[in-house]
Amino acid sequence: MSREEMRELQSERLKQLVNHVYTNVAFYRRRMDEMGVKPEDIQTIDDIFKLPFTYKNDLRDHYPFGLFAVPMKDIVRVHASSGTTGKPTTVGYTKNDIENWREVLARCLAMAEISSDDMMQVSYGYGLFTGGLGVHYGAETVGATVIPISGGNTRRQLQLMADYGSTVLACTPSYALHLADALAENGYSLADMKLKIGVFGAEPWTENMRLELEKKWGIKAYDIYGLSEIMGPGVANDCECHTGLHVHEDHFFPEIVHPDTKQPMSDGQEGELVFTTLTKEGIPLLRYNTRDLSTLNRDKCACGRTTVRMKKITGRSDDMLIIRGVNLFPSQIEHVLLEMGETSAHYMLYVDKINNLDTLELKVELDEANMMDTIRDLQNLSKKIEHALNSAIGLSVKVTLVEPKTIARSEGKAVRVIDNRKK
Repeated sequence: MSREEMRELQSERLKQLVNHVYTNVAFYRRRMDEMGVKPEDIQTIDDIFKLPFTYKNDLRDHYPFGLFAVPMKDIVRVHASSGTTGKPTTVGYTKNDIENWREVLARCLAMAEISSDDMMQVSYGYGLFTGGLGVHYGAETVGATVIPISGGNTRRQLQLMADYGSTVLACTPSYALHLADALAENGYSLADMKLKIGVFGAEPWTENMRLELEKKWGIKAYDIYGLSEIMGPGVANDCECHTGLHVHEDHFFPEIVHPDTKQPMSDGQEGELVFTTLTKEGIPLLRYNTRDLSTLNRDKCACGRTTVRMKKITGRSDDMLIIRGVNLFPSQIEHVLLEMGETSAHYMLYVDKINNLDTLELKVELDEANMMDTIRDLQNLSKKIEHALNSAIGLSVKVTLVEPKTIARSEGKAVRVIDNRKK
């Protein structure tokens, strides 16, 4: 679509959405009334700034079904977040929602050059988590053969990958790295595998991590983006150009707002990513603040697609660490380590406060292929990493090198930070 055609479609869908939520969701009717906004005030997509924001706490405050916009008899499926930080955020899908989800996932997988010729191993978790079933239905829609193995059981993952000849792997990037590292110890090599494509998401990961995964697996790695509140995986995906993730903006209208003021920001400026679900029926959301940090680019992509692109997510505004007054994202550490290439990519950050001073320690695994011979070699490498980090982030970091496979692996989203200041 041209930009003008897309705006016309978005404007029409936004008007329908606002009428839907104002009529059927007491929360939005109350919020809009408090702001003095009526459905008839929303005539084009430019009027979206008149509408209220929605936050994760709003879903938790109305747990479980208080933000649903249709009767439960019209809800054909529910999904939910893990709820590890409170009540799980629960979302519901109508039959049309499920069909739209299939459609946007199929677009994502087509972008990653996946077709009916592929055998796709879905190693995202199935169940209430949206990853497994979301990608599953998208893969079936493009005609791929699906192996619904779910997460975990690394030995079994590698066995089926080799025996079935999986050509596509879908999981978190940290688990894909773990699977690659586990090949040899389980009696396999790359020669036993037919893998050619990876579709990785559900956690922030850097461009250097993409290059690392492509090198370790001999594949093309693609970034898929989504979150359960908006739909699940399938909100956006990168193409072969890897110059941003194409957002399916006919279904999910994106904005960037300032992390502090929440005012709209221009294309190219980094801020918090906000989505409005233009077609969702079960639990439509107005201006949902994801807290993910990104930028938007509406220029036509070299691949030919005209949809808006969002910059790859490498952190969230609420994941930012403030260490001695310096803002730090874990992805900055990952970038430095992978750029140096002298350790593995498995690490943990430990933040503490000693004598009222913030301290930061990085524990990183040695690479089995580059083990040090002497204590002096280890000391020199530690100092080299400390210097590189200090130059990159402006903080002194204590670096501790640990033996391979001593840092706990995650079969889902990776845990990278332990902040003891919060205890």
